[in-house]
Amino acid sequence: MKIIDGGVTAPIGFKAAGTRAGIKTGKTNKDMAMIYSEVPAKVAGTFTKNIVKAAPVLWDMKVCEGGVAQAVVVNSGIANACTGDVGYKNTEDTAEMVGAALSVAPEQVIVASTGVIGFYLPMDVIEKGVNLLKDMITDTREAAVDAATAIMTTDTHKKEYAVEFELGGKKVTMGAMCKGSGMIHPNMGTMLGFITTDADIDQKLLSKALKEIIEDTFNMVSVDGDTSTNDTVVVLANGMAGNPKIEIEGEDYETFKEALLAVNTYLAKQIAADGEGATKLFEVNVIGAPDKDTAKILAKSIATSSLTKCAVYGNDANVGRILCAMGYSGAQFDPYKVDVTVSSEKGTVKLVENGMYAKFDEEQATDIMKAEVVVATADVKMGDAKATAWGCDLTYDYVKINADYRS
Repeated sequence: MKIIDGGVTAPIGFKAAGTRAGIKTGKTNKDMAMIYSEVPAKVAGTFTKNIVKAAPVLWDMKVCEGGVAQAVVVNSGIANACTGDVGYKNTEDTAEMVGAALSVAPEQVIVASTGVIGFYLPMDVIEKGVNLLKDMITDTREAAVDAATAIMTTDTHKKEYAVEFELGGKKVTMGAMCKGSGMIHPNMGTMLGFITTDADIDQKLLSKALKEIIEDTFNMVSVDGDTSTNDTVVVLANGMAGNPKIEIEGEDYETFKEALLAVNTYLAKQIAADGEGATKLFEVNVIGAPDKDTAKILAKSIATSSLTKCAVYGNDANVGRILCAMGYSGAQFDPYKVDVTVSSEKGTVKLVENGMYAKFDEEQATDIMKAEVVVATADVKMGDAKATAWGCDLTYDYVKINADYRS
């Protein structure tokens, strides 16, 4: 597998565009994006388990049940959530607009929205945006960048990734873009993520691969403990690479999953690092667990602890925060067997040994925690299972951003 410079237009047959339609305030912010496959693609998706689901989530769930999609349209600025029947009709109308513009069946159009909850979409602006995008859509690198930029809300930078790999002697490409910075605590997939590939794969296997990989990537990210109403991750596979179709679980299927895992892991870490107001990525590894579920529960509890996140921001190697978060997680373990270390590019220091405070050098620990990526590892010494969660520090700016979000 080879990492390449690219986004959603990297695979054969995929085009994209991003533009300013006028949903967001300001004169230059892009706020609508489009992805188009030259041929109908297999589609699979994962969605929020928040009971309050945005209208586009309800629509996209139906599209994914159909198993085929050919276009994606995304608006940023308004979430189209808590908008009732009117919001759903607006989503439906958006799909019809895109279908007419691209000669695609409306039921094969993924619609996604992100932004402020509770407001209706300005449908005249949406129509304007669709018409602009249809004339701009192309397979260039710049088009992918425009699309990735247009879906941002409080993100500080675009998030893209692309890889090349081989299936049955054919070069296959996978590209992706996502957005996410706040209201990040997924229970399915997360935020908004769009993955394109020219691989030929059975739709059921595509869905199986996505759902399994989501559990160890996007589902292990948390910024603030809030699960969005709009969380959506979809993958489109148009088969244009010409590889022998993946119809059974075998070597090619595992190679495909490896690529999908690499893409999702990279994007998950990008989202965690770009958490609202964040100054550093906080990675948590739990090892030596009796089973995977225990490892995941412990890792997520540490990564989501507000007090631990504050300690990370303050470069404070406060061992009590980490052990406390493990203790209330609900997972069963022997606290008198736990070892905890923190590490970064600046070195490694053991904070806890067999559940007891290790006499570490406080200045060294503080220096280690000043890095942009801080890694905490907890060894519970009960087995061979492990899990990794990603989060970020909790800063003053997080409160400022969210206190002023609608103003």
